[in-house]
Order: sequence, then C-alpha cells, then structure tokens
Amino acid sequence: MAQRFGGKFSPSGSSPSANVPTGAAPRPANTARVSPVGLRANLMFVPAAVLLLFSLGAGATGLVIGLIGAGLWAAAAVMLREGLKAEAAYDERKVARKPALPRKILAALFCGAGGAVGAWASEPGVVTAALYGLACAGLHLAAFGLDPLRDKGTEGIDEFQSSRVARVVDEAETHLDAMKDAILRARDRQVQLRVEQFRSVARTLCRTVEEDPRDLTAARKYLTVYLLGARDATIKFADIYARNGDAQARADYLALLDDLEQNFAARTEKLLRDDRSDLTIEIDVLRDRLAREGVQLDRPS
Repeated sequence: MAQRFGGKFSPSGSSPSANVPTGAAPRPANTARVSPVGLRANLMFVPAAVLLLFSLGAGATGLVIGLIGAGLWAAAAVMLREGLKAEAAYDERKVARKPALPRKILAALFCGAGGAVGAWASEPGVVTAALYGLACAGLHLAAFGLDPLRDKGTEGIDEFQSSRVARVVDEAETHLDAMKDAILRARDRQVQLRVEQFRSVARTLCRTVEEDPRDLTAARKYLTVYLLGARDATIKFADIYARNGDAQARADYLALLDDLEQNFAARTEKLLRDDRSDLTIEIDVLRDRLAREGVQLDRPS
C-alpha cells in the first residue's frame, strides 16, 4: 500500500524548529478538498473570447454586438463558477439553506442571451436568435444542472434561530478563509498545514452548531471573538514572518494554534455530550409517560 513520504525534510516532518509540545504530535486532518470549479466551467470563457475575436473585423455595429454577446457569456461563466461553489458548500453541510441567488440558473439565462446576441450578429432575425438562445440556455442547464431549490435538514428547526446560526457560521467561515489567505504570505508549508488542521477543527464546531441551533449560545464566543482574534494573529504573524523569518514569532503562533485547537475540540465534544444527555432525558421522559398509560417497554440491557 502506498504511504505518504515523511521525514526530517518533508513538509510535515519533525524538525528542531517545529516547536510542537512534547507528547502532543500533530493529528492528521483530512483537509483535502476538490475544487468545485472544474475544467468544464473554465471552458465557458472560451466562447466569449472567440466571439470577441471574430467581432474585431465586423465593423462598428458588429463590434458592439460582439462585445455585448461576449460580455453576457463572460458573465455567465463567472456566475456559473460562483454557483458551483455555493452548491458545493450546500452539499457539504448537513443543515443548509438554499442559495438566496440561483446563480446557475442565472448563468444559463446569461448564456442563452449571449447565444441569441451572437446569432443575431451573424444572421439577424428574431426567430433565429430566440432559437439559438433557447438552445444555449437548455444545453447549459443540461450540462451543469439547477441550483439547490429547497432547504436541507431544517425540518423542526426554528427559522429565526437557524437564521442567526447561518449569520454566525458565515462570519466564522469568512474569518477562516482570511486565515488561509493570510498564512500563504509566510511561505512556510508546515505552518500552512497547521492552519488547515485548525480550520478543520473549527469547521467541525460550525457543523455541530448548524445541526442543533440551540448550541449557538454556548459556541458563539468561539465562532466570533476567538476566530476574529485568530484571524488578526494570523495576519500579523504572516507579515512578521515574511519580513524577517522570526523563529520566536513562529513558535508563539504555533503554540497559539495548539491552544485554540484544543479549546475548539473540547467545546465541540462538550456540545455533543450535552446533546446525548438531552436525548437520554427525552427517552426516559417518554418511557415514563408510556408507563403511566399502561404501555410497558423492555429496557435495553
């Protein structure tokens, strides 16, 4: 079986400057993610470029029409990329709201409008342009599908409370993304892996709160204040380390990540234990009510 290369000089290997606490070896975290924007989505920019290129020698009117069509197709490609990202985020979560803006459907409409304009440029006519526009929009929907059109996992959850959770989780995701972008400036692969590991632990807490919005009160400080502080510390560390490679700053930052990760993991575990305790209480109450009604249930050994 293939094994990951490891050693002193590997990105995740141990080194004297790693400053990892004794007896607390970094736990492997599954942070690998496939980008939802694939080759097919990126190829949607090609028709816009081709239409623009062929419009350069078509005179003033042809150039304007070509620019409009190319702009519509480019907008469709951009909207498609954002729609695929939103759909991937929706699929990743067990509890999720449908996207407020149906980006993939809008991308299909832009694609159809661009096809109609392009057809009009080569063969003026309302019927011809409409047919080409419908064909482009239909093929786009067939290739990339629709946006999620309904909420997922929200049955029995208070809408106001779930909206509060969504706002807090979105803010937390923004802070985590800012940490990922900032740490790239440090150009230290091992530190980047530690940040990814912490982001994975923090996202686990986000998913736990999403599944049970009642946990928001207990986790709100972690998802707002602590993550905001972690983001600011990451930005400052990246600036300092990129400028002079300060080893002490690196050690302090890794120690901060260790503390944050342990606290976030402990909070997540506590929320899960509380949820199990609540379930046990509900089951016991239900058994007592059934017993008073004369229904006897065999208790599991």
